Amino acid sequence: MSASHSNKHSSGEASTKKALILEAARTLGKPRFTPAEIEQIRRQLIAHLGAQGKTSADYIVSVLEQAGMRVVLSTRADTEGRYEEEFADLLHFSTFTEAEMCLVRLDELLRKFVVEGERSAAERVREVARLGRRRAEMIARNHKVDAGKRAQKEEVARWFAVWLETPGAFFDWLEVRKQSPEFREKFPHGFDDED
Repeated sequence: MSASHSNKHSSGEASTKKALILEAARTLGKPRFTPAEIEQIRRQLIAHLGAQGKTSADYIVSVLEQAGMRVVLSTRADTEGRYEEEFADLLHFSTFTEAEMCLVRLDELLRKFVVEGERSAAERVREVARLGRRRAEMIARNHKVDAGKRAQKEEVARWFAVWLETPGAFFDWLEVRKQSPEFREKFPHGFDDED
């Protein structure tokens, strides 16, 4: 048995393994590969090559990435566990000040995750912002709510929408928005007398 292992790393076998990994990946035809797909590919290699097909998930990932395929290793479930505390209690915006702080925190998280290459976590930040926008829109449309509050929530929903479209330019936009005649007319007290 040990003799068959001596040439395990020969270039011919490595290229066969690589070809099989890529073939299996193309057969799966996924836009991106998560740990579940990588496990499927790993099993297919063993099915094709027997004991010699035993391959680490890391090797499969490196082959897929070299071929320009998209690999997402932190699945949604992992992300929720790891970052839930960072997302918890983010969506408080009963005042303009709270809404601005909420977007500052979301922006910080998004930048952090983008820099760290945590795509799932970055997408989750955007999901939280979309949820914030929907919540604000819902209150803005609720006729049982005081007209002043509804106008405020409509404004906040707009903030979320602008941040989602252009996070890089949002805070400059917000400064201009707060100084605008429209904003001052609509919200004469602005950020001043908030409870």
